[in-house]
Amino acid sequence: MAVDLDSAAPFGVLAGAGITITGPTTIQGDIGSFPTLSITGLPNLTLTGVNHGGDSITQDAKVDLISAYNDAAGRTPTTTYGSIFDLGGLTLTSGVYNDPSSFGLTGTLTLDGLGDSNAVWIFQAGSTLITASNSMVNLINGAQASNIFWQVGSSATLGTNSDFAGNILASADITLNTGAEIQGGLYALNGAVTLDSNNIIAVPEPGSAVLLGIGLAMLVFRKRRAVI
Repeated sequence: MAVDLDSAAPFGVLAGAGITITGPTTIQGDIGSFPTLSITGLPNLTLTGVNHGGDSITQDAKVDLISAYNDAAGRTPTTTYGSIFDLGGLTLTSGVYNDPSSFGLTGTLTLDGLGDSNAVWIFQAGSTLITASNSMVNLINGAQASNIFWQVGSSATLGTNSDFAGNILASADITLNTGAEIQGGLYALNGAVTLDSNNIIAVPEPGSAVLLGIGLAMLVFRKRRAVI
């Protein structure tokens, strides 16, 4: 069963301690931050969505985000890895994958839906998630970014030109280095989100009326590979 983001789902970026945007960045989805309201670098942003700032919609989404984070963190692992495990080179079917320490990604991680568009992946990192430059999450056989959840106990960092998929739910900060792209949302419960020349496409939960718009947006997501 997928993690229910509820009212947080339309957000491409939802932060607790502000959003900083450096360099030309595109976000397909809403943005907001609460309780720290600071959003800097807006002239660098092309936004297809709504800047909610710290309004009531953002505040409600933060409440739902806490529930979603706790849900993801509370799932029973189907696989537990050793400390600071690198997921690069693996092909994984649906499941709950846990590392009590941290996950890394060097190279390509392939997620195989085995023909099931409802297949769900949950990755539980006790501390950090860090991807190397030019790393990639590749989706095949019906795997959907909307059904991938990265629950991170502290901070997440996507390396330069990373091509990532799934919703990142981090307790602390989320940083995207230059050129990193993600098909999914960035959700920092207590921390800040820092962006630098990035492309972010929020993927609403199945059944959302926004799915058509996301499908069109995928045409300009320049590196994503998906094999149905």
